[in-house]
Amino acid sequence: MEIDITWAREELANFLNLTDLYRRPSPPGIVVVTSQRSNRGSQEEIIASAHVVEQILDRVLPEWRTSVDKTGNTRINRWSQHREAAQRADAALARDAEVRERLGDNAPRLSAGTMHPWVWNGARALWQSGHFREAVTAAARQVNAETQNKVGRRDLSETKLFQNAFSQSPARENEPRLRLMEDDGGDTFRSVHRGAMAFAEGCYAGIRNPNSHEVSPAELPEHEALEQLAAFSVLARWVDTATVVHAATTQPSA
Repeated sequence: MEIDITWAREELANFLNLTDLYRRPSPPGIVVVTSQRSNRGSQEEIIASAHVVEQILDRVLPEWRTSVDKTGNTRINRWSQHREAAQRADAALARDAEVRERLGDNAPRLSAGTMHPWVWNGARALWQSGHFREAVTAAARQVNAETQNKVGRRDLSETKLFQNAFSQSPARENEPRLRLMEDDGGDTFRSVHRGAMAFAEGCYAGIRNPNSHEVSPAELPEHEALEQLAAFSVLARWVDTATVVHAATTQPSA
C-alpha cells in the first residue's frame, strides 16, 4: 500500500509545531527575564503525536534512528532528533519525485516498508540499527515460522518445509500442501509449484544460509540486503495467499 503523502505531511507538520521551542510571555505587569524555552505542545500531545510520527519515519527514512544525530541539542529539546528526522522526511515526501527526475533517475524505488508484513516485521528492528545481514536472516526465520503455522508443521523447516508444502503430489495425512492454483493436471499447475519450490530453496540455500554463517566483519550493503528482503517478500506473499489442502478433504481450507 502506498503512503498517503498528504496525511503524512500533515502529521509531520503537527509534530514539528508541537515540539517547537518558544519563550513563554511574561504575565501582565510582570517582567520575567529568562532564557528558558518550552515546547508549544504538552508532553501528552507530543508523545501521542510521536507515536504516529515514528511510524511515518520508519517508512520514509528506515535508518533515521542511527543516521540522524541524537546527541546534538537534546539537552535543549529532547525531541531534536525526531524534529530533524521529521524535517528530512517531509522534504523527501514533498520533493522525492522531483529530485529523482532532475537527477535523471526516475525509476521505481523499492521500500522495505511496502514488503510483506512477515518480512518487514521480522527485519525491522535489526534493519533500523544498521544490521542488514542479520535483518535478512530474521526475515527468513519469520517467513519459515509463518509457513509452519499455516501448514501446521513443526517437524520440518526451511528448504524441506517448502519442498513438502509445494510438492505436486496429493496431500497426505499430516502432510498438507500449499496450492497457488487449482490442480487441473495442466502444465501451468506443475510449473507454478515446481517454481515455488525451487525459489524457496534458492532463498534459504542461497541467501539465508550464507548470511547466517558469514564470519566476515563486513556488513552486507544496504541495497543488496534490500534485494534479498524482496526475495523473501515474494515467497511470503505466495505462502500467505496459497490455499492449504489436507488429505481426504474435498474442500480446501484458506
